[in-house]
Amino acid sequence: MKLKEFAKHLDLSPTTVSRALSGYPEVRESTRKRVADAAIRLGYRPNINAVRLVTGRVGSIGILMVKGRESNFAEFLSGMGERLGGEDIDILVSPIIEHDANDEMQLFSRLVESRRVDAIIVNTPRPNDERIALLHKLGMPFLVHGRSDTDVPYAWLDIDNEGAVKRATAQLLDLGHRRIAMINGRPGVTFSMHRDKGYRDALVERGVPFDPRLVAHGGFTDEVGFRFARSFLELSPRPTAFVAGSMMTALGVYRAARSLDLVVGKDISVIAHDDVYPYLNADNMAPSLSTTRSSIRAAGARSAELVLQLLAGKSPAEIHELWPIELILRQSTGPVNATSER
Repeated sequence: MKLKEFAKHLDLSPTTVSRALSGYPEVRESTRKRVADAAIRLGYRPNINAVRLVTGRVGSIGILMVKGRESNFAEFLSGMGERLGGEDIDILVSPIIEHDANDEMQLFSRLVESRRVDAIIVNTPRPNDERIALLHKLGMPFLVHGRSDTDVPYAWLDIDNEGAVKRATAQLLDLGHRRIAMINGRPGVTFSMHRDKGYRDALVERGVPFDPRLVAHGGFTDEVGFRFARSFLELSPRPTAFVAGSMMTALGVYRAARSLDLVVGKDISVIAHDDVYPYLNADNMAPSLSTTRSSIRAAGARSAELVLQLLAGKSPAEIHELWPIELILRQSTGPVNATSER
């Protein structure tokens, strides 16, 4: 059945039918429901190219993939795919070597000008992010995965990074640890700044002096975790606990501890942020890893849903979601061992 036939069956115009199936807000809910029910009953599936001609949409959402964060990105993308399955919407992935503001601005401008995407998801925002101002100026619907300190109105989904690290640090303080090292994400991005604040606030509330020698920033890799953890553990006195920015970072901390014949959970404690990877289970690590849990796959699915809401006409000012973090305690954390300090 073609669009004209289906529309004639409902005594509606082809444009109204296409807009109803695409979720346009100007179509009444009763009409949208009647069209959707009829499509199911009659087995009608719209020709995607015809729908795009009528609606002016190309049927794709754009997102950048930054080299070095492929594992996180793959999980986020999987979540998006789960939500967009059956929506006749594709995901356009544009790779970029590293976070370079000028390169990203040029790439976003090309995506908008070429009309290859209907919306864009912005990842790893910075304070007063120029990409947000650009997309707002160009009139491109977009969602930010994270937050930025800007006056431009925008839709966002974020996790409570500040609360997560504050809670993890407070837990280690409760166990008697005072020299707590933190291996954070890259400097200059908002989530790293939020995590820094959570870490410092937890120390201040317990009257523990902040030691800048115990904080490092870098990519979330095993090698970065190993390098920073090893350098911290060679200090005198050394830290007795670590807050790791990711499970991959924690793998490096574990390796650094083993290289110095230290036992995780006894000589040092470790809490990491856990993105719930299907190939890296905190319960299966030796010892099992204490984590602040947040699923990046779930964030990808929800981000796709929120973009669909934007395309359906929902105001960006109405899309602000801050997800709480769950603290899962396992064997990698324990009371401070005074003999482990040097």
